[in-house]
Amino acid sequence: MLNAERIFPYLFDSAYGRFNHFISRWLFLRALGLIYFSAFFALIFQVRGLIGSRGILPAADYLHFVTSLGALRFWYAPSVLWLNSSDGTLMTICWLGLFASLILVINIWPRAMLFLCFVCFLSFVSAAQDFSGYQSDGMLLEAGFLSLFLAPPGIFPGWGTKDPPTRAAVFLLLWEWFRIYFESGVVKLESGDPTWRNLTAMYEYYQNGPLPTWIGWYLQHLPNWFHIATAALTLVMELLLVWMASLGRRSRIICFFIVTIWQIGVIATANYAFLNYLVLILAFLLLDDAFLRRFIPRRYQTGFDQTSRGAIPAEPPVDEDEKATAPSERRPLASIRLASSASLLVWIFYATVVPLVQMLWREAPLPTKPVTILEPFRIANAYGLFAVMTPHRYEIEFQGSNDGEHWIAYPFRYKPQRLDERPRIYAPYQPRFDWNLWFASLGTWQQNPIVPRTEELLLENDPDVLGLFAGNPFPDGPPHLVRAVLWQYWFSTMQEKRTLGIWWRRQFIDPYAPTITKLPNNHFQIIEDPTEKLMTHDGSALP
Repeated sequence: MLNAERIFPYLFDSAYGRFNHFISRWLFLRALGLIYFSAFFALIFQVRGLIGSRGILPAADYLHFVTSLGALRFWYAPSVLWLNSSDGTLMTICWLGLFASLILVINIWPRAMLFLCFVCFLSFVSAAQDFSGYQSDGMLLEAGFLSLFLAPPGIFPGWGTKDPPTRAAVFLLLWEWFRIYFESGVVKLESGDPTWRNLTAMYEYYQNGPLPTWIGWYLQHLPNWFHIATAALTLVMELLLVWMASLGRRSRIICFFIVTIWQIGVIATANYAFLNYLVLILAFLLLDDAFLRRFIPRRYQTGFDQTSRGAIPAEPPVDEDEKATAPSERRPLASIRLASSASLLVWIFYATVVPLVQMLWREAPLPTKPVTILEPFRIANAYGLFAVMTPHRYEIEFQGSNDGEHWIAYPFRYKPQRLDERPRIYAPYQPRFDWNLWFASLGTWQQNPIVPRTEELLLENDPDVLGLFAGNPFPDGPPHLVRAVLWQYWFSTMQEKRTLGIWWRRQFIDPYAPTITKLPNNHFQIIEDPTEKLMTHDGSALP
């Protein structure tokens, strides 16, 4: 047993770290690099249209607004875009993050590459406003930041056997994994959504999520007993099964396989960007080297234990309790660095415990200031997925016209639109514009300024915003009118698919946002009657 004096080095000093987690750490960091890559790869094609100088929600405008906070603006909007928010800087951040993620994958200078990825992604998230309001962004930032304390030092660390992963870093990453599941289960029950309580939550799940897949189409048509069973299993897994991670080694391994199979099923049936991939790879840390070494060819095991001539040891080279009693001789600078890291990790742990405790005990007398201080950095988050199930599927469609009678739809890249187009699987790629329109369809256009702003930019044939669509139906010049309309979508029936070859059916609901036109003075005007006489851009009347 460890006494109080030995707890600090046992938790935070790499010299007393986990000597049986070299392989799982190596795998996790390589996979994290791939997830960062997917995030930056998606942004390269979207960032100018989203928050560029001519984008839907320009980052420069937002940062100018935040300057009212004075010096605190750097804390509440932590971003290198304060130095320069031009389109060139946005693209540089994305390319730098993409490059750093690839270097992380090939295991060169992992700590530095993790730091670059974190800074670049945080810089985007802090300035992206509505386009970064996803729990997945917080999950990645939290995991990426904690991985700075998990990764081995050095430019070419190999397996990192000279610097075992600290226990605190492994624990906090698994703590994040646990909270994603458990807090999601808690909010399902606390939300009061009757569909979770009567186990009908999965009846329409596969068609009503942000971006369905063709596999989800088939699952939607299974009998109700299947949907009732999956709803019950979801609650059991999130509220009960994840506690297996706190039990013995065999329980952790069994838990890993159960949750991994579950996450693969979610990935196949819904496009939630990199969210499920991240939850999946966090579970790698449930496994130890004694289990994983059987999957590593012996020629790659060199360096794990010099005394065993390259073989990966099934057990730590020394008894860990005895090792933790050894004296630690450190230089003052190293001691300060260790104390600072420990303080920050303890702070993060507290900031994640408070929201969980408050979910279960709303009046808990816990100080919340340490929680709110960390909020802008998204490194200590509260999670809660699918607290309330979406009962309907609505889709916003942008349409253009030159006469107010004949309207042409702007084709989307990823959102359901054409009835005969098969829903695809493209996660971990995240089309943020398409995602946001799904959320916008659940509210009004006044609550979602991205919709009228997109209408304005389509009236200008803005190339960056048009790049968010699959094509431009007005290549010779912008239309005179743009509107946004609302449809309700359903999966087609089996018979409709066989006879008509369609995956979807839809019904027109209403106009979603006002029809607008651009005046000769470059102002925009709402048109009550789209068929009335309109003025062209040069001021002459349309016939």
